[in-house]
Amino acid sequence: MPVKSGDLGLVKRATGHGDPLKLVPETLRLHDREEVRNFLPDILGRALARVWIDTPFSEHFSRNPKDCLEAAGVFLPDNVSIEFSKGAQDRPKIIVFEQQPGSKFKLRVFYLQLVMMAGK
Repeated sequence: MPVKSGDLGLVKRATGHGDPLKLVPETLRLHDREEVRNFLPDILGRALARVWIDTPFSEHFSRNPKDCLEAAGVFLPDNVSIEFSKGAQDRPKIIVFEQQPGSKFKLRVFYLQLVMMAGK
């Protein structure tokens, strides 16, 4: 189908969906492990994808994931921590932990790792 020069109607961004790079449409406060398990995987999936395309975001997220999420409007319980790792040959990986008050041990709640697949 021929397209006239300057006519980008076919590739226009859909309106009403907000910024595609935003992690959440509005401020989100998670209060417990159940909410973290229900909502955080999707949010961190978007963060993991954004790490690949947004260098300043990637640098901020790799230094302090929880602070980066707060800057994006996602607030986690105090006993939840996030570790981000990416070695030279490894795919980025995010691990979410919960630590009970007074305990030295962290319980892994879940992890995400970017997996690339090709098909033919």
